Amino acid sequence: MRFSSERPIFSQIAELLAEDVLSGRLGPGARLPSARELAASLGVNPNTAARALQALADDGVARCERGTGYFVADGGRDVALGGRRRRFLEEELPRLWKGMDELGLGLDDLAGYWAARQARGDDERIGS
Repeated sequence: MRFSSERPIFSQIAELLAEDVLSGRLGPGARLPSARELAASLGVNPNTAARALQALADDGVARCERGTGYFVADGGRDVALGGRRRRFLEEELPRLWKGMDELGLGLDDLAGYWAARQARGDDERIGS
């Protein structure tokens, strides 16, 4: 995996695991990889992987069972979804507004692209 230099690696790993929770690949009660497993599969320091798991537990997406490992918490998907929405509104949406301003696009333009995407019934990128 390639990590961005814009955010701490542990945060990116936590987001990767949260994506698995959001997609349903990891449901409530599912065991998360251990810090060593994560570290080996992603090529990072085990302490970084452990920090990612702890961040998920701190946020309420996961729970830690002493001596057993980390598991997806009941309600973890809802917590992950709330976090994803918050990050979108605080980080991605301001970049979108800036790009729209720079390109002279308005909400009506965006609505047209959204309608076309919905009509296609897929997640194709605009202009592809």
